[in-house]
Amino acid sequence: MVQFKIQNLAFKIKHPLPRSHNILPLRPMQNKLPHDEIVPFKDSESTKKKQVAEMFNQIAFRYDFLNRFLSMGIDKGWRRKAIRLLKPLQPKRVLDVATGTGDVAILTWKMLKPTEIIGIDISEGMLDFGRKKLKTKGLEKYIRLESGDSETINHPDNSFDAVTVAFGVRNFEDLEKGLREMNRVLRPGGQLIVLEFSKPKTGGFRNLYNFYMGLVAPQFGKLFSKSREAYQYLIDSVKAFPEGPDFITILNKTGYCDTAMKPLSLGICTIYSGKKPSTPVSS
Repeated sequence: MVQFKIQNLAFKIKHPLPRSHNILPLRPMQNKLPHDEIVPFKDSESTKKKQVAEMFNQIAFRYDFLNRFLSMGIDKGWRRKAIRLLKPLQPKRVLDVATGTGDVAILTWKMLKPTEIIGIDISEGMLDFGRKKLKTKGLEKYIRLESGDSETINHPDNSFDAVTVAFGVRNFEDLEKGLREMNRVLRPGGQLIVLEFSKPKTGGFRNLYNFYMGLVAPQFGKLFSKSREAYQYLIDSVKAFPEGPDFITILNKTGYCDTAMKPLSLGICTIYSGKKPSTPVSS
């Protein structure tokens, strides 16, 4: 067995949101983003949202393994780094969107001990596995998992100190709508933390990454016939996602300020953060 260990390299870029409007000198984003067109089942006439829910219901029992495999086992460290950014905020109420089986919600409670964590997801299959985890760990008192959609969050305005999303925003059917909805439920001064796969930019490592994602991962996925589409979808959605400065542009456009990005592990993953302005932003 060959074991790879990748040293995390990170840097941070800040883009404050002006009080008037976004003036970032980046190429404008289209209304319809490329990753919006990436769906798990290409022959299906269902919406992306329904397809994603169906896909995750099918792979719920192996989802944790899927994350370990696609990240080569270092995703746990990424989650810790992302949650640690919330420590200065000391959030009391946290919303974990696209919570899946509850990994981030559980780790957030262990690291920050907020009063309440609510996780939402559109996949009941994933939530069922998450609830079993909570019961095993005795955390039902602190963490509640609910069926919920990122684009229509069933909670009042200004009701959470922090919102987290790990490996979920690229699955949104309407990315901008989901980001605005998360902004709505954040209290003024509250913080959004997004953890998402990205593509490395360094030449040699980028070639190795492309080989892994383009050949090794899909072939491995074929060993599991029921999840073949899931592996391919997850890979395709990573390739199409508007990462890096483009995603920062979208965060600013959807109402966040003090936005920042922090690539990890030579760019395989990126932490994005943004805050809801403490005072309304003039149009």
